[in-house]
Amino acid sequence: MPYIIADDLPEEPAGIRFRKLLERPQILQMPGAHLGIAALLAKKQGFEALYMSGAAMSATMGLPDLGMITVDDVAWHIRQVVRASALPVLVDGDTGYGEALNVMHMVRSFEEAGAGAVHLEDQLLPKKCGHLNDKKLAPADEMGAKVAAARKARRHLTIIARTDAVASEGMDAAVDRAKRYLDAGADAIFPEALNTAEMFREFARRMPGVKLLANMTEFGRTPFFTAEEFQAMGYAMVIWPVSHLRVAARAMEELYAAIARDGGTHKLVDRMQTRAQLYETIGYHTYEALDASLIATVVPEAMPQRS
Repeated sequence: MPYIIADDLPEEPAGIRFRKLLERPQILQMPGAHLGIAALLAKKQGFEALYMSGAAMSATMGLPDLGMITVDDVAWHIRQVVRASALPVLVDGDTGYGEALNVMHMVRSFEEAGAGAVHLEDQLLPKKCGHLNDKKLAPADEMGAKVAAARKARRHLTIIARTDAVASEGMDAAVDRAKRYLDAGADAIFPEALNTAEMFREFARRMPGVKLLANMTEFGRTPFFTAEEFQAMGYAMVIWPVSHLRVAARAMEELYAAIARDGGTHKLVDRMQTRAQLYETIGYHTYEALDASLIATVVPEAMPQRS
């Protein structure tokens, strides 16, 4: 139902709902969805939580994923995804947008926007995608201070600490960092850019009882694994952070190429969501029915043909 009907809004805070999903034995699957319509489409397929990637939000704004977007930019995306889907979302908090006070401001802003969880990473600015080279890591005690600040600022938000240490410092250092972040108050750990099944299994073996997040991004260092395979390796959550954007961007590129080549969109109509399908996705008629002053819309079933 539309978000404007109060009785249909979730009564529990998103952080509590997210934590309940984590308590189940099955792995929590979170596809990337940083736009309202993406959230609706993902929810239609039965997903119970969503992921919001900083890289996807940056790219949508025409920017690289180098820590250039702001807390307010991300909060705007959170609000529309939560409003559209009412699902708990895990949000990419990058490096926290600064030090302790900035992290606390981020946590309050994200939680007030409706987020259920956030992850913080132990890189220094300018941060990079975790699957790229030459990442610069913050000292573990400084990252621990950020985690503690996030814990102090949150009401219900789940705090996930991400470590990028495996690629540059090795498995032992990454495990040590993860344990220090847990001691500082993290609820779960996100080991980034593991590149073999054995690495995933080893990290999980060395983190008994800890909720772990796996990142199944394409064109990175991690081979393709399914959600079931990650669960068997000891992971409680998996994200597909930028997959939706990659598919959409390729489709837009092909559309613009077709218009430039053919002088119109007529050769791509069969690949488009129809008006009726779009209206069904966004609940157009349900909203319309709530306002008796609106005349019911008659949706054209097909395009008129040229005579």
